[in-house]
Amino acid sequence: MDLTDVNVVVPLGEAMEAAAGKAWRGGPIIGGNEMSGTPRAVVDPADHRRQVGQVAWADAAQARDALSRAAKAAWGWDATSADERAACLERLADLMEARSTDLMALCVREAGKTMNDALAEVREAVDFCRYYALRARHDFSGPVGLPGPTGERNEIALHGRGVFLCISPWNFPLAIFTGQIAAALAAGNAVIAKPAEQTGLIASEAVRMMHEAGVPGDVLHLLPGAGEELGPALVGDPRIAGVAFTGSTETAKLINRALAERDGAIVPLIAETGGQNAMLVDSTALPEQVVRDVLVSSFQSAGQRCSACRVLFLQSDVADKMLTMLSGAMEELRVGDPAWLSTDVGPVIDEEAKAMLEGHIKRMESEARLVHRAPLTDDCSHGTFVAPVAFEIDGLERLQGEVFGPVLHVVRYAADRLEQVLDAINGTGYGLTLGIHSRIDATVEHIHRRLAVGNAYVNRNTIGAVVGVQPFGGQGLSGTGPKAGGPRYLHRFATEKTLSVDTTAAGGNASLMSLEEGLPV
Repeated sequence: MDLTDVNVVVPLGEAMEAAAGKAWRGGPIIGGNEMSGTPRAVVDPADHRRQVGQVAWADAAQARDALSRAAKAAWGWDATSADERAACLERLADLMEARSTDLMALCVREAGKTMNDALAEVREAVDFCRYYALRARHDFSGPVGLPGPTGERNEIALHGRGVFLCISPWNFPLAIFTGQIAAALAAGNAVIAKPAEQTGLIASEAVRMMHEAGVPGDVLHLLPGAGEELGPALVGDPRIAGVAFTGSTETAKLINRALAERDGAIVPLIAETGGQNAMLVDSTALPEQVVRDVLVSSFQSAGQRCSACRVLFLQSDVADKMLTMLSGAMEELRVGDPAWLSTDVGPVIDEEAKAMLEGHIKRMESEARLVHRAPLTDDCSHGTFVAPVAFEIDGLERLQGEVFGPVLHVVRYAADRLEQVLDAINGTGYGLTLGIHSRIDATVEHIHRRLAVGNAYVNRNTIGAVVGVQPFGGQGLSGTGPKAGGPRYLHRFATEKTLSVDTTAAGGNASLMSLEEGLPV
């Protein structure tokens, strides 16, 4: 879908406007049935006067019902062939493409995504479905033979673990939500899906499509609601055989502790968390390319990506020129309604996020030097908008943690102090994304080797990892691995079984009989 083609954009805009005007509803989906509950209004983060729809939240009793059903259905789903499970995901991908305008409209109005980001969101969700279907057929289609002595057959096979709890974030309410569920289903697990409180409408529509694609109702259940209420009821239950979580490092630690303290089996936690992501720019970098990549890495999606650049390290020799160019480029950023193609930066997700960012910006105004703040128009007065802003700080230690929004911090460094910079980055404990801008291969290789990060990008931006091409996930405080969208991701959702058979007990090894046919008489 080419958003620069007027013949595409005009009908797309009309279809999305019609979709945005629907009375969208969401809520718990248990056993394939949509459950009732007290509806909560969902408002557009770009304009709180616009109501997008209503979502009913699940309660603890519904969570127990969903878990009981999932536990009973898990064995049958694992026994379903990998080919059939993969076919469900491929049908889901087709449905999402066919109804992309509805999904894009929801991403724009419920999650505050720009048109380009909404389109990329649908593409990524589709890619997850097709990629995990491919991996399921490759890795889960049946047992693999292993070497052994004559007279014995040995094999190993991957199977689902049981019931997986998938807890997804609001910043990728369709792509990560779908990716977690698709991986768990592909590996043969039943799923309890707990979406972010802010994006229950998108999650509800996605689960409806999953059921329509052939995923049995008792295999996949949706529980929108407050994490404080649903979390303990689910994470603490020994029938949960694994948790996939994307969100803050602090919440991941709470889940990890809760899993460790409960009775029952030790189960996997697959966590993808935040990062204090840095971009290092030396004196050989191309200034125009740097500015372009910094803008995209720091401010696209209003900086609400775990991969976004938070700290820009500029070699002192070129810092003044780079910052002058960056200021000019930031002045041109258009902040406003994400439904307009002319908009570069949309709103942050809610008032809580806005308050956190404004508190940090206020602190930076007294502790740092303002580089530039992008302009806000009157159109932003009814939404949760935060103007993209850049501050120059004296060092990485000035930051107390990840700042999840359109705030960039700039640090100058002398060429002979590169090692100290690398030590400081490693010292944060985070290790998600890294940007390197340099035309010296030896410098690039040294920085990449020294820093413990999951995804490194050279002479380009640091966002937009592509499924199957740039598997995504960090180290240390940034996550457990394995990487989403990579060839080893499904294995963490699975358990391994081996089988060894003494074939002599059944009258010998049939393979030896076939060998005898070729022997000379």
